[in-house]
Amino acid sequence: MTQKTTSTETGTSLFIQTNSAAVRIWHWLTFLVVTTIIVTVLMASTALNPRENIPIVQNILKEKGVVVSNDQIFAVTHMYDDKMWELHKLLGYALAFLFLSRIAIELTQPKEERISFRLKKARMALKQAGADKKEWKHYLIVKASYSLFYLLLFSMVITGLIIAFGKDLGLAGPTRHTIKEVHGFIQYLIYAFLFFHLAGVIRAELRNAKGIVSGMINGGE
Repeated sequence: MTQKTTSTETGTSLFIQTNSAAVRIWHWLTFLVVTTIIVTVLMASTALNPRENIPIVQNILKEKGVVVSNDQIFAVTHMYDDKMWELHKLLGYALAFLFLSRIAIELTQPKEERISFRLKKARMALKQAGADKKEWKHYLIVKASYSLFYLLLFSMVITGLIIAFGKDLGLAGPTRHTIKEVHGFIQYLIYAFLFFHLAGVIRAELRNAKGIVSGMINGGE
């Protein structure tokens, strides 16, 4: 008979787990890249929006006695917006690299630390008598949500690369525009995931899983 050890028996949460150095480095690099990508989107859409800045620049130049057309001002303001989107594109390449790295990490991880193994373990635990099914169900939902995040990340990377190279690949303008809209929609889904992920981690840290954050820093050992 296989001896079952639950979180209730050990006095710790299921979410306090061992994390390899590769996973921890990947996690924080991805956090940094995604956060910076969000900043570039916000900056390009607000403070550096060319059309929003036209009247501002126009008024400043008018006070200096310089009169220029909207097209001339747009050319200047658009230059800074382009620089921000260029940074966004470079960060997108970094995100694509990180996504491929995560696949490599998953394939080379110890079996017990793989997402697929942990999902299987949770499903098996739910079928066992005496298991804390409420906690295991919660654990399964959280781990499944990570799989959804990786799917969203994959979609974000693919659509982003198509936007970057679509013209060179000969894709029609309407097709590239549709893909850009899909790319924009996916970003909001990722934002939603990040919000609930952070809220969930903070809630767990304050309640029954103290150490979950430090576990992603020191490995949970």
